[in-house]
Amino acid sequence: MFMGEFHHNIDDKGRLVIPNKFRNELGNQFVLARGLEKCLYVYSLSEWNKLVSKLNTLPFTKKDARTFTRTFFSGATECEFDKQGRINITSPLVNYAGISKECMIIGANDRIEIWSEQSWNDFMDINSEKLEDIAENLFSEE
Repeated sequence: MFMGEFHHNIDDKGRLVIPNKFRNELGNQFVLARGLEKCLYVYSLSEWNKLVSKLNTLPFTKKDARTFTRTFFSGATECEFDKQGRINITSPLVNYAGISKECMIIGANDRIEIWSEQSWNDFMDINSEKLEDIAENLFSEE
């Protein structure tokens, strides 16, 4: 399980240090992909394969399924760490997530998410006051 919140900077070449705690859980190879809410998702290969299995059950006759899988898979790339524990994020993914320098790397259970610091702060500002209502809606007993 990935958890925690870390602040790191991406360099001019698109390289970002991933916290050691997360590197150990990811393994040597992993997948970086477009996420939802303009962030990036990082999956271990085993979690990626579980997700791919679920996506393979979507009916290709549904336009939303085709749109989602095209967008999701076209931005996905298999990665590995360099000797300094960095990953190289392609410029289309950097642009998608609006990352310029400062990043937030968060654990989100089965994946890591990489956010521009500004986007993460905006997300938290918008959602922190709603968290109680969100929890009640998700976990309400019927």
